Amino acid sequence: MSEQYENLVRILGNDIHGELNMLIGLRQIKGIGYMFANSMLQVLKINPHQKVGNLTTEQISSIEKIIQDPKAANFPIWFLNRRQDIETGEDMHLVTSDIAFNIRNDVEREKTLFSWRGYRHMYGLKVRGQRTRCTGRKGGAVGVAKGGKVLPKGGAGAPAGGGAVVEGTPAVDGAAPAADAKAAPAADAKAAPAAEKKE
Repeated sequence: MSEQYENLVRILGNDIHGELNMLIGLRQIKGIGYMFANSMLQVLKINPHQKVGNLTTEQISSIEKIIQDPKAANFPIWFLNRRQDIETGEDMHLVTSDIAFNIRNDVEREKTLFSWRGYRHMYGLKVRGQRTRCTGRKGGAVGVAKGGKVLPKGGAGAPAGGGAVVEGTPAVDGAAPAADAKAAPAADAKAAPAAEKKE
């Protein structure tokens, strides 16, 4: 452990705060997980509970070498996140921006091949066999469209004067009489001749 303390330690282009423990600090690098960081510290014989700011320059360089080439430190192949690369056929471990770059290339390759995975990627659907009946829906909520404007009370649909029309009485302010008031005399007129015929 070095006596000199650094507030920021730069490892593979990543600025790591010096007050973090080694296991937590190394996991700030994209592509380095808990198991990879722990195994790397065991190989280098670095205390996993020490602060990142206490690392020496030699330790930092050795950490970078293992991250760039873990197979040289006899790491098992199943530790690596890019096995049997489709272009080179090699087993690699990708970190930082190389992960996003290779994933983007893989997706574009699937699209140009017009594979099933490529079609799913093109249409924004789930690729790995998940169910889509009740999940994975995108866009706005689908519902019943709203109708026209609701008329306020006493509006165009309400009778004049704001009051209700009573059956059998004419409307207020000289409006047309109710429908039942019109129909009543006609019914009586038809019923009268029928009664005279029976007599």
